[in-house]
Amino acid sequence: MCTRLPRFTAPMRRHESSITQFVVARAAGPLAAHEKSAYRQGTMLLDATECDMPRMSVRQAPEMLLDGWFARLQRARGALLMLDYDGTLAPFHIDPAQARPYPGIVEILDAIIQESRTRVVLISGRRAGELGALLGLRVRPEIWGAHGWERLLPDGALHIERAPQEALNALLAASKSADRAQDLGARIERKPSSLALHWRGLPPERVPQMRAAVEDDWSALCRRAPVELLEFDGGIELRVTGRTKAHAALTVLRECEQDTPAAFLGDDVTDEDAFAALQGRALTVLVRPELRSTAAQIWLRPPQELSVFLQRWRHARESVDCDGLRS
Repeated sequence: MCTRLPRFTAPMRRHESSITQFVVARAAGPLAAHEKSAYRQGTMLLDATECDMPRMSVRQAPEMLLDGWFARLQRARGALLMLDYDGTLAPFHIDPAQARPYPGIVEILDAIIQESRTRVVLISGRRAGELGALLGLRVRPEIWGAHGWERLLPDGALHIERAPQEALNALLAASKSADRAQDLGARIERKPSSLALHWRGLPPERVPQMRAAVEDDWSALCRRAPVELLEFDGGIELRVTGRTKAHAALTVLRECEQDTPAAFLGDDVTDEDAFAALQGRALTVLVRPELRSTAAQIWLRPPQELSVFLQRWRHARESVDCDGLRS
C-alpha cells in the first residue's frame, strides 16, 4: 500500500475537436508558481507511480477519461446533464438580468433536450424562476434554484423548501448591515434562504469597505443560527445551512437508473460541494476562463471548449436507439 499522491492538474494534448481537456485532482489552495508555469507549457505534472489517484490512475492520460466517457454515453439508455448557469452557460454580467448564454449554447441545449434522450437539469444559486426567460429554451428544463431550496419542474410546478425559522430570523437581522453595504455601492440580493452581497464590476479599492460593513455581524450570526458565510466569485453570501448544489445534484441522480451516465458542469466555489459529492458517480467539469484549485475532473474554457463538449454530448447521444444501443 502506498501513500496517496498530492493532487495536481494534468494538462494534455489538444483534442482533435479542439477541446482542451484537463484531469483536475488537486487539493484546495493557490497554485504554485511552478504549476502555473507547467500549465502554460503543457507539462504533465502527475508523478509516475503505481498508486491510484481518486477516480483514475495517475498513469491514465486525461484524453482517455473523456474518450471513455463519451463512448459510455453512446451506449447508455438515458443520460443526465446537470449545469450551473452564471459563469458556466453565460458570462457574468453586472446586471444579472442581462446575463445571456454564450452564442450557440441555447441551440445546442435545445437539440440535446429534444433529440438525445438526455435529462437536462439547471442547478443555480439564483431564484429558479429567473432562469427560464434568460435561457429561452424551446422545451423548459428542470431548474433547481437558491442552492437547492427551490425546484421548478418542467410542467411549471414550483416546490420551495422552507428554511428553519431561526435561520430566517438571522437573515432578517443581517439585512441591517447589508443596507450599510448597499449605501457603499454594493448590490444586495435577497433570496428565500440567503442574503448575498455583490461587488462585481465595482472598483477593487471599495470592496474592503463593503466587506467590513457586513462581515463581523454576519459571522456572529453564524455562531448563533444555522447559517454560514460563504464567498463566491464577486461577493459573499449568508446562506441557510442544510441545502446545497450537492443536495440538488444527488437528489436528481438518485431519481435516475443506477447506471445512468451523469455530468455536472459548474464554475464557482459554490459548485465545489457538488464536485466533491459526485466523485465516482458523475463526470465533474470546471468551466471558467482561468484554472483554479478544484475537485472537478475536467477544466474547460468557455465559450469554445464548452460548446465543443456539448456538441460531443449531442453527437454521442443522437444516434442511440430505443434500446440504448448505438445504431
